[in-house]
Amino acid sequence: MVFKRRDRRPVWQMIVEFVWPRGGWGRAFHYVKHRMRRLPDTPEKIARGIFAGIVTAFTPLFGLHFLVAAIIAFIVRGNMLAAILATFVGNPLTYVPIALVSTQIGLFLLGRHPDEVGNGDTFVRKFFHAAENLRENLIALFTDADADWRALTVFFDDIFYPYLIGGIIPGVIGGLVAYYLSVPVIRAYQARRRGVLKKKLAAIRAKAEAAKRTKTD
Repeated sequence: MVFKRRDRRPVWQMIVEFVWPRGGWGRAFHYVKHRMRRLPDTPEKIARGIFAGIVTAFTPLFGLHFLVAAIIAFIVRGNMLAAILATFVGNPLTYVPIALVSTQIGLFLLGRHPDEVGNGDTFVRKFFHAAENLRENLIALFTDADADWRALTVFFDDIFYPYLIGGIIPGVIGGLVAYYLSVPVIRAYQARRRGVLKKKLAAIRAKAEAAKRTKTD
């Protein structure tokens, strides 16, 4: 295949690079910021896209973040590419604090206390148990084993649903803060970029006119 890597990476390397990409998350952040500034759209529309992406990053819809961000961006008339780029606010370094804060807020809004949903399992262990339960049930579809959805039910009731509800508040707050901070920054960057392009164009014209006068003389 044309786009297939020549050097096949081992699984451990792919996992490491997912948690810590080459060049670090600082480089990845600057790359996303650079791409965001250079988007060919109005500052307000790009900022609305950023809002959509950050709201999406506070949801537990892993694997669907790009799609959800694009849908929200469409609803709020934001830039879809900016929305997709902004979902990288959610990454392996931020997923845990985002999930913990969102779940706690969700439990509070649902009138439940964190101690009531422990069942002896920690927050992280429930994720692993749900994943293991899903794997076993998928195998059960093709074997004689009986499907058991108890771990997934516990995960939905204690983690997923509170996470989904609780992520709305910090997601919207973070999105609004990002919107109002990004509009003037993007506007200033675009104005400076237009100024640079005008100077380059003026220099090219001056050079062309000088060359024309030289030929005339």
